[in-house]
Amino acid sequence: MPTTPDLWPQLAESVRQDGFLLAASVVFGLAILHAFSAPLFARVAHRLEEAHRAAVREGRAPVNERGESSSLRAAVMHLLGEVEAVFGLWTFVLFGLLIAWPGKGWDFACRYVESGDYAAVLAGAPPAGPSKFIEPLFVFIIMTLAAARPVMALAARLLGGAAWLLGDGTAARWFVILTLAPLFGSLITEPAAMTIGALLLSSQFYVLQPGERLKYATLALLFVNISVGGALTNFAAPPIVMVATKWSWSTADVFAHYGWAAIAAILVSNLTYLLVFRGELARLRPTEPAAPRREAIPAWVTAVHLLLMVWTVAMLAGHRPILMTGGLLVFLAFTLATPQWQDPVRLRGPLLVGFFLAGLVVLGGLQGWWISPVIMRLNEGALMAASTFLTSFNDNAAITYLAAQVPALAVHGPEAEALRHAVVAGALAGGGLTVIANAPNPAGQSILAPHFGSGVSPFRLLLWALLPTVVAVACFVFIR
Repeated sequence: MPTTPDLWPQLAESVRQDGFLLAASVVFGLAILHAFSAPLFARVAHRLEEAHRAAVREGRAPVNERGESSSLRAAVMHLLGEVEAVFGLWTFVLFGLLIAWPGKGWDFACRYVESGDYAAVLAGAPPAGPSKFIEPLFVFIIMTLAAARPVMALAARLLGGAAWLLGDGTAARWFVILTLAPLFGSLITEPAAMTIGALLLSSQFYVLQPGERLKYATLALLFVNISVGGALTNFAAPPIVMVATKWSWSTADVFAHYGWAAIAAILVSNLTYLLVFRGELARLRPTEPAAPRREAIPAWVTAVHLLLMVWTVAMLAGHRPILMTGGLLVFLAFTLATPQWQDPVRLRGPLLVGFFLAGLVVLGGLQGWWISPVIMRLNEGALMAASTFLTSFNDNAAITYLAAQVPALAVHGPEAEALRHAVVAGALAGGGLTVIANAPNPAGQSILAPHFGSGVSPFRLLLWALLPTVVAVACFVFIR
């Protein structure tokens, strides 16, 4: 294996051959800084909105015939403060750079942004493998399906039954949602588990207005637990999906490598924070908000929704985005045909998250020139640490995808197996450190952001995610 001193000459040679790679990484870095500073833009937007409302009251701002008025500057600041929109917005910057860059131009820029496969476009070849945008499409669709009333009602009954066995207090509900919802992710996929877990936490926990520390600790646990909770099968966690076929991993293989460790990590982290916040959790009394009488949802309606979710997962596994989209259209038609058992379809959150992930595909697809050489110059321990760290700045599926392209990791033998375990374990453990570390995280943030005032602080999320991340790393190291 090459030694570390060779790294910088290799990176310099990559930049010499194609200077746009460095420019793309600068854009990527600016996008990350923007994501971390999004709450600042949100606070500015709030101040501008307050000033505009005052101007409307005083008659200094124009209104339409319905008395409506808005501030364009506030709207722009709101857009810049939406974490889910950040990477999509910076994709336009990258697109403009590609058009203006010598030797690239309009046609090159269009082909790259449409395919996400820079190497294929550079070689003038068709994209290698299925579309890289199938995962953003899948997350958008599965989020929409998982938020449907029949699915949420079923999840609430299942998790509510488990909480009842533990006493049905706030602490019991909190613990059950943060334990079982992530583990369900190994069956219904992580994006669906994130949607269900975040919606249940929103309605059963965050409405009780816990303190800021407990809010962030809960969000951090949700993110980390969802990331590791999908590691019981070979089709649910995006970082495992990226390598399962390449490395011939079955569900039994994945569970043997990561399953027990993932379960242990979730339980240890949840119990630790339960002890830390036991006093506050005991003071928060669960409430059952009054709700209008609704028709009981027939079992066949719930079954149709579950079948559509199974269809979506199967089409993801078969790389069939058109049929996946067809399933979404059937879902929308079925929802319109059964309004008495449905809530309005939630599309804003899924659309923003899909936009975020599509932007991450475009920006992240140009980072392999430095990530792959770094990965290949590390031993097992250093590789796990690097994978965990790099995951916080790039989607963990991108980290394992790049690792799967390294020939030395695909060979048989104990050394390659140890390196494969390290890179995937690090990606799973680090998936809760930031909102961009794991594909489902933007979905959770989109649902829970209204409970955080001016927005979720990336730094406070990182701080509270450190302990469960360390616990996950330790479990993956010692439970194998």
